[in-house]
Amino acid sequence: MPQTIKLPKMKTIAATTFPIAAVILAYIAPSAGIAWVTTILMLTVYLFAFEVVSVDVAAIVIMVLLGLTALFAPVMGLDKGLVPADHLFAGFSSNAVISIIAVMIIGAGLDKTGLMTKVAAFILRVGGTKEKGIIPIISGTVAFISSFMQNVGAAALFLPVVSRISNRSGIPMSRLLMPMGFCAILGGTVTMIGSSPLILLNDLILTSNKHLPSANQLHTWELFDVTPIGLTLVTIGILYFVLAGRFVLPAVAARTSAKESTLDYLKRSYGISLSLTEMELKYNSPLVGRKLLEVEKEFHVRVVALKDGDQIRTGVDALDRDTEFRRGQTIGLLTLPQHVTEFAEDAGLEEHQRNRIFGDLMSDRSGGIAEIVIPTNSNLLGKSAIDVWMRKRYGISLMGILRNGEVLQPETEKVDEIRAIPFQAGDMLLVYATWPALERLEKDRDFIVVTTDYPRAEAMRPTKVGWALAFFAIALSLVLFTELKLSVALLTGAIGMVLSGVLKIDEAYQAVSWRTVFLLASLIPLGYAVESTGTAKWIAESVLAVVGDMPIWIIQASIAVLATVFTLVMSNVGATVLLVPLAVNIAIGVGANPSVFALIVALATSNSFIIPTHQVNALIMGPAGYRVPDFMKAGGIMTILFLVVLIGAINLLGYS
Repeated sequence: MPQTIKLPKMKTIAATTFPIAAVILAYIAPSAGIAWVTTILMLTVYLFAFEVVSVDVAAIVIMVLLGLTALFAPVMGLDKGLVPADHLFAGFSSNAVISIIAVMIIGAGLDKTGLMTKVAAFILRVGGTKEKGIIPIISGTVAFISSFMQNVGAAALFLPVVSRISNRSGIPMSRLLMPMGFCAILGGTVTMIGSSPLILLNDLILTSNKHLPSANQLHTWELFDVTPIGLTLVTIGILYFVLAGRFVLPAVAARTSAKESTLDYLKRSYGISLSLTEMELKYNSPLVGRKLLEVEKEFHVRVVALKDGDQIRTGVDALDRDTEFRRGQTIGLLTLPQHVTEFAEDAGLEEHQRNRIFGDLMSDRSGGIAEIVIPTNSNLLGKSAIDVWMRKRYGISLMGILRNGEVLQPETEKVDEIRAIPFQAGDMLLVYATWPALERLEKDRDFIVVTTDYPRAEAMRPTKVGWALAFFAIALSLVLFTELKLSVALLTGAIGMVLSGVLKIDEAYQAVSWRTVFLLASLIPLGYAVESTGTAKWIAESVLAVVGDMPIWIIQASIAVLATVFTLVMSNVGATVLLVPLAVNIAIGVGANPSVFALIVALATSNSFIIPTHQVNALIMGPAGYRVPDFMKAGGIMTILFLVVLIGAINLLGYS
């Protein structure tokens, strides 16, 4: 018997309220087309807000419903479908979607050269490993870049940087990506070329001037005219996350991974409990001058990585039993949790609270516990791990042996014995390995690698950094200094990464978050329906008719709220094109500055934080594991702050 799904109380109330609200709005709508679009809009809000299905599936459902209106148009009281067939899938070839695909590939190319790892290391040196130090540096840098290039490009460029920082600092990506993404959006308000609406604004103003008398002519805006407002917004955004981040950002406990960590798997399957720790040798450490194997036997630990000066040693041919410890070295080791503090004290070591040096090496993305079988024809039969110099020769550390149903595990009294036990045919070896080392073992006939579900990480390509930077510079130059379409400019850089060998074509495909692509592409037809049926204009005129006799700042705030709402369900460019003429006419009617009202519209279309419909929000949603409620919680407050700062700056900084 299938289980009954019990909806939470809030979801049940919403499931009842949204249809009622949709019916009321449809009843007062001036046409059948507007009534149906309003109903679909309400359904979209409900699906997104309460995650009835994942957001990408919800977007596809909406797209399909819009397509079906062509079939059921006569029954629905329509002359034709809400979206023509040739526009229904236009989102998949839209400038915005192709651009986001291209920037993901460019970001992956830069990351493949190791450049992003160096950037991450620099940020950690400057900002430390605390959220309050890292967030301002990442967010401020992305905001600056975003003020001169598309915000989604700036965000995509820093995705791998944030991933590296997360690994090294121990701070979950969910607590870093949202500040970065929001500030990428805010950075688009710093200059007149920072976002598409601001780029478009002067053209719309000149068009409006053709139809206005000379007394009401609008003035255009120079490149840095909006900078005071934009810098204020960026500053408020950074301060918001620094001061309130621990309250509004997703808690670590809320972010559960679908994939079990390798250490958890080892504990669950074999009863072996180990911890991965990073420690630094103090000046007076008794380990100085002693050899690796000797220390491991005495203290019952496994060293899996070592940093000596600027060199990080791990994997094949990196560490051996005769490696000597020296002052200032940092070691990454596996040991029983209860022995960590004791080992640090006895060996004169300082434990790092977070794996800031070996974060990448010790993340499940780079290495972990693997299972390997010794076959009957192996040359290792009768030999032990010590005999074959297993760590040095193969880059793996033996953690346990499963033999005849018995687990020989690294308990305190047995850890030395395991590596001295001769291998037998059929032994299952539990080893700690970097994934590149494990990939090499798959070609070795002395082993049968059982673990196959791991990231196939090819070696970095530092020799390609010149090509990567060259094609990134070419793409950026085409965006900034030519009239070439954004998607074409960015694809030039993306395909350059492939042709120059920075990325293989399969790696380029893997770099794209297809969930993000389907989310954005499937919502574009909804924006078309909202605009083409007159729904957006009807909503705007209805709202402005209510506030038309109120103080100027309230009218300004109403226009900003309208622009904010419209940009959640349609493109920011579409919202700007629709609302600027309405805002200009309202301003003239109440005796206000129409250029300022037009600017408010162009800036407020960047106020897109509540749901992941903005390209940047969609981009960061998957890597951080965000859910729609996460955006509603943090983004709701950010939206209010944006509106207050925008209207306040407009009136206090002399724009009015």
